[in-house]
Amino acid sequence: MIDRRLKVRHMQAFVEIARKRSLKDAAEVLNLTQPAISKTLKELEEIVGATLLTRSRSGVATTVEGDVFLRHAAAGLTSFDRALSSISDFAEGARGVVRIGALPSVAARLLPKAVQVFGKLAPGATAVVEDGPHGYLVEKLRGGQIDLVIGRLGKPDTMQGLTFRQLYIESVAIVCAPNHRIRDPQQLSDVFEYPVIYPPEDSAIGPLVDRMMISEGINKGESRVHSVSATFGRGLVLSSEAIWIISAGVVADDVTAGRLRALPLDTGLTVGPIGLMARADVDLSPLADLFAQAALHASEEP
Repeated sequence: MIDRRLKVRHMQAFVEIARKRSLKDAAEVLNLTQPAISKTLKELEEIVGATLLTRSRSGVATTVEGDVFLRHAAAGLTSFDRALSSISDFAEGARGVVRIGALPSVAARLLPKAVQVFGKLAPGATAVVEDGPHGYLVEKLRGGQIDLVIGRLGKPDTMQGLTFRQLYIESVAIVCAPNHRIRDPQQLSDVFEYPVIYPPEDSAIGPLVDRMMISEGINKGESRVHSVSATFGRGLVLSSEAIWIISAGVVADDVTAGRLRALPLDTGLTVGPIGLMARADVDLSPLADLFAQAALHASEEP
């Protein structure tokens, strides 16, 4: 539990002294007198019960305890500043652009809700949305062309240097046209008597679908059509006997409305987390952080 005597001014004074390695210089930056900043430092050391700084002719240096406290105090002040900035932007009507990448299942399911929530939180801001496959969006995220990606957790090698915050979990659906002649398939192999649209190998669900098929002893051989495109997949399924293996979120509205039919097959092995991806080495901008909160809120709605 945080000691109630500890104030922001204590951390500000300590961090500035440690950075400047001088009480005098730190006092000037903070518009304090040297006796005042010395008193603040003494109060802090009494609160934490340790000597954080030592003085010598060469200046001020942090102790081992001081090094530990500095790391966390500096991070805490940065978070505090960001919180104040976010509230300020919110109160003034935040303006600017936030760039969001979303996998197709998210673009169809969660993203419309998240954009509506974001619009209420920041009516003066603009959300630019781009959908696409996992690998494409992640590379744009790393390159700084996108602020956030919302989608499935990828394979470990695709997630290096990124953070991931789970929103919900999702499975794969196997869908066909409502009037398709397949009725009540008893096992997954029944599906492969018809043309099948598979997810691409480099898609987030590709390895999960492969795992499901291996567990059923199915060898897909040379699959001729690969796509996670909602427009293409829906069009091909409705105009042929093709059956589509796709993230449930992509076709959720179509299934609910009866435009597509979900086959009653167990796809439990394809369950995976959907979440927010961001660069680990760059702090989110206030607007991107606000959009992340909007997405979290939207994911909690029924």
